[in-house]
Amino acid sequence: MGRGRAKAKQTKVARDLKYRTFDTDFGDLARELHGDEGERIPDQYADLAEKFGDSAAS
Repeated sequence: MGRGRAKAKQTKVARDLKYRTFDTDFGDLARELHGDEGERIPDQYADLAEKFGDSAAS
């Protein structure tokens, strides 16, 4: 008992995900996943990249 509300919510979320339309930029996604040689780091992360960039590669 008591599972009705949880199941209804799961059904609602699943239906929303199934029928929602997404505006996906697949080119941007591919660049993010594969990386570019000329990849630019956003300004908000530039100081972290300088601090931890070399240590992460080793």
